[in-house]
Amino acid sequence: MKLRIINGPNLNLLGIREKNIYGDTSFEAYFNTLLEKFDGLINLEYYQSNHEGELIEKIQEVGFSYDGIIINAGGFTHTSVALRDAIASVTTPAIEVHISNILSREDFRKKSYLSDVCTGIISGLGLLGYEAAIKYFSEKND
Repeated sequence: MKLRIINGPNLNLLGIREKNIYGDTSFEAYFNTLLEKFDGLINLEYYQSNHEGELIEKIQEVGFSYDGIIINAGGFTHTSVALRDAIASVTTPAIEVHISNILSREDFRKKSYLSDVCTGIISGLGLLGYEAAIKYFSEKND
C-alpha cells in the first residue's frame, strides 16, 4: 500500500510556530515515528510545500497510482478552489486532516473547499490525525 502525506503552507514550521495550537513536535520528527510504526506495512511518503501550484502538481503526480492521499492544505483549505479541483480530478481517495479543530477557531477557518471531494475529515486530534488517516486506509484496503 502506498500513501502520500501532503502538507501545505506553514506546516514546515510545526514545532516552532504557535505551539499552543500546533504543539512542539516538528512534522519531520513525527513522520519518523510514523515510519517506524508502520514499517514494512505501508509505503509512506511525505511532501510539504508553501506553494499552491506545487501542491497541485504533487496531487496530480500521485493521484492515479497511490492508494491514498492524506492532505493538510493549511490555509489553502479555506481559499483554494484549485486544490479542490485537483483532488476531484484524480482517482486516489483523499482524507483531509487538520491538527487543530478548525470549527472552534476563526470563522474563516470553518469553510473548507476540500471537504466535499475528500473521503473524510479528521480535525482537532493533533498530529494523531495523520495516524488515524493511515489506519483508515490500511483497514479499508485489508
